[in-house]
Amino acid sequence: MSTTTAPDPVAEPEATSRSVDLAITGMTCASCSARIERNLGKIDGVEATVNLATERATVSHPADLPVDELIKTVEASGYGATVIERESRLTAPTHTPIARADLQRRAAAAGGLAFVVLVLAMGPWESAASPWLQWLLTTPVVGWAAWPFHKAAYSAARHLQSTMDTLVSLGVSAAYLWSTVTLLTGAGVDGHYYFETAAVITAFLLIGRWLEARTKDEGRSALTELMDLGSKGVAVQRIDSRSRATTEVVLPLEELQVGDHFIVRPGEKVATDGRVVDGSSAIDTSLVTGESVPVDVRSGDRLDAGTVNTSGRLVVEATAVGADTTYAQIVRLVEQAQIGKADVQRLADRVSSYFVPAVLGLALLTFVGWWIGSGSATTALGVAVTVLIIACPCALGLATPMALLVGTSRGAQRGVLIKGAQVLEDTRRVDTLVLDKTGTITTGVAQVTDLAASPGLHPAAVLTAAAAVESGSEHPIARAIVRRAQDKGIKVPAIRDFEALPGAGAVATIKDTRVTVGRADLFDEVPAELATLERPGTTVFVGWDGVARGALTVADEIRETSGDAIRALRAEGLQVWLLSGDNEHNATTIAAQVGIDPEHVVADVRPQDKHDVIAELQEQGRVVAMVGDGVNDAAAIVKADLGMAMGTGTDVAMESADIVLVHADLESVPRAITLSRETLQVIKQNLGWAFGYNILAIPLAMAGLLNPMIAGAAMALSSILVVLNSLRLRRAISD
Repeated sequence: MSTTTAPDPVAEPEATSRSVDLAITGMTCASCSARIERNLGKIDGVEATVNLATERATVSHPADLPVDELIKTVEASGYGATVIERESRLTAPTHTPIARADLQRRAAAAGGLAFVVLVLAMGPWESAASPWLQWLLTTPVVGWAAWPFHKAAYSAARHLQSTMDTLVSLGVSAAYLWSTVTLLTGAGVDGHYYFETAAVITAFLLIGRWLEARTKDEGRSALTELMDLGSKGVAVQRIDSRSRATTEVVLPLEELQVGDHFIVRPGEKVATDGRVVDGSSAIDTSLVTGESVPVDVRSGDRLDAGTVNTSGRLVVEATAVGADTTYAQIVRLVEQAQIGKADVQRLADRVSSYFVPAVLGLALLTFVGWWIGSGSATTALGVAVTVLIIACPCALGLATPMALLVGTSRGAQRGVLIKGAQVLEDTRRVDTLVLDKTGTITTGVAQVTDLAASPGLHPAAVLTAAAAVESGSEHPIARAIVRRAQDKGIKVPAIRDFEALPGAGAVATIKDTRVTVGRADLFDEVPAELATLERPGTTVFVGWDGVARGALTVADEIRETSGDAIRALRAEGLQVWLLSGDNEHNATTIAAQVGIDPEHVVADVRPQDKHDVIAELQEQGRVVAMVGDGVNDAAAIVKADLGMAMGTGTDVAMESADIVLVHADLESVPRAITLSRETLQVIKQNLGWAFGYNILAIPLAMAGLLNPMIAGAAMALSSILVVLNSLRLRRAISD
């Protein structure tokens, strides 16, 4: 691992090319991200990937091309761009917050006013004041609530571009202005006004946009959560230049340098990658390896940033800082895996990049053709407005959010939380399921799983002696042994002359007997019946007079539902893999107990390895779902085609995942896959109807066979059908 920092945010994969990450602002739909990619791609030697969900772009460019030129190109496309510094991503989020509260206010206001306008327009009553009241109520909807659509349409128009917002803005404005002119000129007497069309379109689309924004905002905070896990300050040893005395100085983490000696006290996080130079302790490595049983360390052992010191005081020499640490590598892996993540909602916006200009052109041709054919500009304008109204993508805008809302609500009732539509793209094709061991297949809580005693000695006596000695230790394994004795109702005897043996065990006197608890090499003799036992987990021996009298295994137990769930998944044709940071013996033993083939077990893996294993499976053409629960799983979860996290796991794993399984059992996995596939199917049906409706209705409108009233009714019907189809998901996954 490199021991130097790279202050330049631009990395150099080759001598002639560089890569830079840009934070993008102003994007509202995937046609925006496609436009940025397209415009950047026009520059010789430049390749860009723009991620709408994370509001970021990764751009590969020639080394002699200034980054400022890339930023100017993005700005010329109508958006904002800033360079994401390599170091800054470890301390602050890189995305621009979404104004969810503003969208919510606009959606609520538009919904309430639109309902009243709809009642006034569709009710059986007639009143001369009704049209004026409709106009009064619709004006703030079109002018204020729909302002985000108008603003985005104007921004696109300034750069001679169009988006879905363009069609929404024109459709809403056309319906409103047509009705206003009709009202002011008196041409609408005994006729129909279309204020409700403008109001309802705005309300529906704002609700859809707000739901989309909320989902996106909740689903992309993995990096922020990950950054919060890092240490913020560090106590560094310094030698006073005058007294030559060693003192401790608390510094911000960013001021720590390679070679510095820093202090890690019990309960503190290790600030950066380093090597122990003094002291011994047990390190909780679950943040990095995912394993629940802490690892004993002493002078010379390596530590990773983000791990936690559980007991003794350590002096550590920094071997890597900032962006070069293992912790920082996990952050970068999550970021890189997020780039190019599939997003089913992009389908509608991608098609709209062609659909919107085509509709605008058709409306213009319709106006010209009817003006020439009929000789009446008024007639021509009416037909052209009908084209715009009937083509306004209300159903298109609702297709994904409505299905997602119903599907996620049903999932929440059954303990399955789906983050957003983008997670559903590949679920129907998932053929490989990769499972983390600790906290996923197992409970993730260290506890005594096995107890053995030499012939003639009762196991309870072994547990009593071990718990007595370990009562003087703060080591997690010791606490697990004491907890087991307490659960069994054993009265732990008093001890004296306790002595900790760092990295090996502990010794104490019980009455007049000196009892040892720890590794096998602490004893002169370990009986064969104890030495040959093979158990998954960490085994400690208990004895006195130099002879081991018993053995206890501390590990985490398999969840009761794991075996049945894995066998059910295999019966569905899924290939199940086990990926674990634990040793091979423990991993294969656990795999055998739950029905996973030994050739599908990968042990002794670190976070980078987990990410790479997922990538290798994908390169083989497999569609991979990953289930995990720890920070160490975050990069692999995001890299997978479908990432799932146990709800009892770390916040980072849950935020990185596409799907969170609230209940702590693997039975939720097939439930989640079923719901995801059905939700994706409904979304595609909705999109198919929405596009099909426009394809069929637009020619009828151009032929003059429809009028704005029929267009408004047809558009409302298309939206109702989308909603009703989405409601079918309430029956998904039975109770």
